[in-house]
Amino acid sequence: MVRNCYQSVGDDVIANMSASGGMTLQQHCTFSLGFIMSGDYDIVVLQEQSQLPSFPEDQFMHESYPYAQQLCDLIHQYNPNAKIYFYMTWGRKNGDAQNCANYPPLCTYEGMDSLLYARYMMMAQDYEACVSPVGAVWHYIRDHYPDLELYQSDESHPSYFGSYVAACCFYTSLSGQNPCDIQWNGTLTATEANIAKLAAKTVVFDSLSKWCFNQTPIDDDTTSIIDDDSTSIINYTSSNSAIEIYPNPVAQRIYIKSDAPIENAILEIYDIDGRLIRRDDCFNAESFDVSALKNGLYLLKIRCSEYCYQTRFSVIH
Repeated sequence: MVRNCYQSVGDDVIANMSASGGMTLQQHCTFSLGFIMSGDYDIVVLQEQSQLPSFPEDQFMHESYPYAQQLCDLIHQYNPNAKIYFYMTWGRKNGDAQNCANYPPLCTYEGMDSLLYARYMMMAQDYEACVSPVGAVWHYIRDHYPDLELYQSDESHPSYFGSYVAACCFYTSLSGQNPCDIQWNGTLTATEANIAKLAAKTVVFDSLSKWCFNQTPIDDDTTSIIDDDSTSIINYTSSNSAIEIYPNPVAQRIYIKSDAPIENAILEIYDIDGRLIRRDDCFNAESFDVSALKNGLYLLKIRCSEYCYQTRFSVIH
């Protein structure tokens, strides 16, 4: 479908796919190694098993996150000019009933979808990759065109319309071109196809820079202690970090565990686009409220005279 989108505007793509059903990134480190090594690819797309990125943070960090890094390293080794994209998938239509009891955020579409969004954005940022935000485009369509069916009857896999939406998103992400120029509508009506194209334009094309990360990755669990003369920086990992925050993801309030009292600190919260959305110049508390923040991924900075701490957190209501 992506190739049909390209061909309809006079371009073309050559693609291979290694995509056995339900395969994890960990399994791809072995199963897809031959594809990566023989590639000379311009672009490589990585997709995790559909549920795993939405699982509790410890499980995700153990079962998914390191294998994303391993694959990115392999891709760069054998395809030095390749651009890596993460395929941001979508929450199940009514949440993940299979895992709801063990992890309540998965009980709803919004909860599962927000976790997928946050985790894919985190992987892309940490590994200096891009995102094809299919899940975000689906979310836009669910909000604005709820009568259009994105799902098959299993409430997980995409309908034909859902796949067409994904194809428009990928065309836009990979080419950087306006999806409204796509001339191929597949078996959809012109109205349905135009809705998909407009959604991809609104979410992706109008904010292309939002979905690619070229900056130095941020270490989630690093605290920097800067001497008064600013000539020495000592990095502490999570095992002896001066500050910890919990819970993460969070719905209402973040609590801070610190080795020393937090006095007259500067607290800053940035959204995924790097916009400063909150600043407290004299922060002395052991917790703070985030209930007014929208679902998504945020960067927290706490600065005082002795250290600067930064980490990410995700909000899921």
